[in-house]
Amino acid sequence: MSPIKLVILAILFYVLYRLLAGMGKKKFESKPLDEKYSSPVADALVEDPICHTLVPKGQALRLQHENKIYYFCSEACCSRFISEKGEQK
Repeated sequence: MSPIKLVILAILFYVLYRLLAGMGKKKFESKPLDEKYSSPVADALVEDPICHTLVPKGQALRLQHENKIYYFCSEACCSRFISEKGEQK
């Protein structure tokens, strides 16, 4: 067998080996820097209008008043809001 055929066969075996060995490995995906270091947002934060605490929207108490929805961190803040709005009328 000529040396050129041996080199071609060696290259073919190497390529085949790399293909088979790479099939079981997880491929590395390149992401932009801003995607690599940011975590997905699970829940948006809303501000309590009384104590100005930031609360996850899914856990906040909701109150609809005059066609606007207000979010509260606790029932105490919600009650205070209702009493203050009642005094203003």
